[in-house]
Amino acid sequence: MGRKNRTRQRAQPNRDGRPEGKRNRDDAGWGAGYSEIIKENKLFEHYYTELKIVPEGEFEEFMEAMREPLPATIRITGYKSHAKEILHTLKEKYFKEVQDLEVDGQKIEAPQPLSWYPDELAWHTNLSRKILRKSPLLEKFHQFLVSETESGNISRQEAVSMIPPLLMKIEPQHKILDMCAAPGSKTAQLIEMLHSDMDIPFPEGFVIANDVDNKRCYLLVHQAKRLNSPCIMVVNHDASSIPRLHFDQDGKKDILFYDRILCDVPCSGDGTMRKNIDVWKKWTTSNSIHLHGLQIRIAVRGVEQLAVGGRMVYSTCSLNPIEDEAVIAALLEKSEGALELADASADLPGLKYMPGITSWKVMTKEGQWFSDWSEVPTSRHTQIRPTMFPPTDPEKLANMKLERCMRILPHHQNTGGFFVAVLVKKAPMPWNRRHPKLQMGESLADVPPADGSSADAPVEAVEVSSARCVSGPPPPKKMKLFGFKEDPFVFLTEDDPIFPPIQAFYDLSPDFPKLNVLTRTREGKKRNLYMVSKELRNVLLNNSERMKVINTGVKVWSRNNDGEQFGCAFRLAQEGIYTLCPYIRARIINISVEDVKVLLTQENPFLSKLGDDAHTQAKKLEMGSIVLRYLPDPQDLDAPQCPIDLCGWRGKTSIRAFVSRNECLHYLRMVGVEVFRDKQGKRNDGSTETQEESTEDAEGLSQEADLLEQEGEETEQNANGTEPVSSTCDGPTS
Repeated sequence: MGRKNRTRQRAQPNRDGRPEGKRNRDDAGWGAGYSEIIKENKLFEHYYTELKIVPEGEFEEFMEAMREPLPATIRITGYKSHAKEILHTLKEKYFKEVQDLEVDGQKIEAPQPLSWYPDELAWHTNLSRKILRKSPLLEKFHQFLVSETESGNISRQEAVSMIPPLLMKIEPQHKILDMCAAPGSKTAQLIEMLHSDMDIPFPEGFVIANDVDNKRCYLLVHQAKRLNSPCIMVVNHDASSIPRLHFDQDGKKDILFYDRILCDVPCSGDGTMRKNIDVWKKWTTSNSIHLHGLQIRIAVRGVEQLAVGGRMVYSTCSLNPIEDEAVIAALLEKSEGALELADASADLPGLKYMPGITSWKVMTKEGQWFSDWSEVPTSRHTQIRPTMFPPTDPEKLANMKLERCMRILPHHQNTGGFFVAVLVKKAPMPWNRRHPKLQMGESLADVPPADGSSADAPVEAVEVSSARCVSGPPPPKKMKLFGFKEDPFVFLTEDDPIFPPIQAFYDLSPDFPKLNVLTRTREGKKRNLYMVSKELRNVLLNNSERMKVINTGVKVWSRNNDGEQFGCAFRLAQEGIYTLCPYIRARIINISVEDVKVLLTQENPFLSKLGDDAHTQAKKLEMGSIVLRYLPDPQDLDAPQCPIDLCGWRGKTSIRAFVSRNECLHYLRMVGVEVFRDKQGKRNDGSTETQEESTEDAEGLSQEADLLEQEGEETEQNANGTEPVSSTCDGPTS
C-alpha cells in the first residue's frame, strides 16, 4: 500500500512507513524474506505499552503475533456468477490436496474461511509465497491461483484489507469515490459489490478510483481491468485537493456528491510489520507525526464531497492513535455535528476488534511524552499540533463516541494490524453551507449549494468566525498534472456510420445504448470500441478539463479487417462479452459442456467436432465473429451451474474461441478439465507446447504473479489491455 503525497510529502515514508522506491511485498501475506532483519524495536514496545491499546495481559501475545509471518489470504470475487463454481473447485479439490502436506518440515494447515467474511468467499492458510512458488507439491495450486487471479476470479488480498469495503454497505446505484486507491484490491471489492446482480449489465452507480502517483495508477488499471466493468474510472489527483466534479441532472448542471467514499489514507504502516519486515528497524513516532496533517486534509476533502446521508469509511494500516482516533476526533470537531461516527459493531459478525480509545499521549522520536497541547514547547509547535491530542472537554469527547472506531489487533484472529471508522454525514459541513465560489461563466442558478442539498432549498445564512476559518479546510491548491498524456476519450454519436453494420450483423436490440460507446482516437480508423455506464459518460463529458482520467470503459469490439468481407469489421472482445450479451440477438451458438472442452483444447476444430445441436446452429451462420453460449442444466449437477459466454470465430469449415490464456484455464477447470504445465511443457488435457512456448508461459505466469503480489511496485500497464489469444492458450491468433 506504499503511496506518497507528491505535493507535500516528498520525503515522507510511504503507505507502509518505508522510503519511496523500496519494493513492497504483496498485500496478501504471500511474502517471506528479510530474514536478516531482527524483529525488535524497543521504542515501539515502550510506546504501545504506555498507550494501552492492547488489553492487559495480552501484550506478549501481541508482540509474538507481530513477529510471525502473515497467513496467506485469498478472496473469491463475489460479483461474478462463477464465484460458487470457484469456491466448489477450491474446497473439493485444491484445499483437500494441500492439507496435511509437509514442505521443508512445515506442516501445511487446512485452509479455513474467514469467519466474518460473507458466504465463505475469503480463506486463509499458513502457506507463504515462498513455499507456494518453490514447492513441487504445490505447483498445481500455485498455477491455479495465478491464472484465476489474472482472470479476475480470485484476489490475493490481506484479510484486514477486506474490511473497509464491507462496512460501506454498497448498493448498485451508489456513486463511489476511492480516494487513495492504488494498488486496487479494495477498489476491486467495490466494483464487485456494484455488480452484485449480474442481470444488470450497467448498474446506475460507479466507482471513481484515484491515486496521486501516476505510475501506480497503471497498477490500479491492471487490477480493475480484470473485472471487466463499464462502471470504473481511474483518475490521477492529489487526494487532499481532488477536484469537485460536475454532472448533468434533469437538464441542469449539478455538483457531484458521492454516496460512499473510501478514505484509506497514507500511513506509517506499523500494522504491517508481519509482511513488511523493514518497518521493524525504521519505526519511530515521527512518521505518524509527519503524516497526521496530510491524513486530516485528505479526510476533510472526502467529507466535503460526501452527500448528506452518505457514508465515508476512514482506514489505516497503523495502530497509532495519532493517525487514527486523533484524525477522527479532528474531523468530528470541525464538522460541528455534521458528521457522526456510525456503530458498525454488528455489521461483520465474527470479527474481533478493540473499540477506539479516548485517551492517548504524544511521544517524540527521542522518547519525550506530552499529555496535552499546553505541555508542548513553542519550539515544537510546527511538528506537534493541537489536533494530535484528544479533546479536553469531557462532554465533547463523550459525544464523539470514539469507542465506535475499530482497531484490529494481530493476535486476535491471526491478521495484520488495522484501524477503521465509519462516518455518516448528517448535514452539510459548516464551511459548505453557502453557495460555492462561482467559476468563470457560471451563474448562481447554474451552481447549487455545495452541501448536496436541492438547488431550490433556501441557503442557510451562517456566520463564519475567524476561528472557524482557521480550523476549516485550507484553500484548494491549483491542480497539477503529472505523468503521461493519455489518449482522448471520444464518445460516438448515435448516427455514427460505424453503427449500422454492427447493428445489422449482431442484430442489436433497440435499447442498445449507442451513446455509451467510446473510442480512444479522434482521427483515423477506430481500432477498439469501449463502453461505459450512462453515469460515467455524464461525468466524463462534464469534467474533461478539471480531471485527469487514466482509464475507463471496458473493451467490447476490436477491429478485424478480415471481417469487412462478411459484413462487419468489428469482432467481439471477450473482456466486454457480459456487458454486450444482453443486447445481442444474433450470431449466438448454444453449446454443451463437451463443446466447451473441444473449443478450449483444440487449436482450430472443424465444425463437425461440435455436438449435433451446436453443429447445426453453426452451419446456419455466415463466417465471422460469434457468441458461444453455455447455459446450465439444473438437472445435471456435475456440470457448471452458471452461464458461460465465449467470444468465437466461425470460419469456413472450422470454429474457434477467442479467450485469454488464463480465462481458457478457468473455463476448462469449470467443466472438469484440469490444465497443468509440467517442466517439459506438456499439458494434461492432451495438447503439448514447445519448450520455448512453455518457458514463455512460465515466465509470463511468474511476471503476472509478481505484478499482483508486489503491490508497491511501480508498474505501467497498457491501458487498452491485451489482444485475445487462441483457445488453446498458446499465443496470439489472427
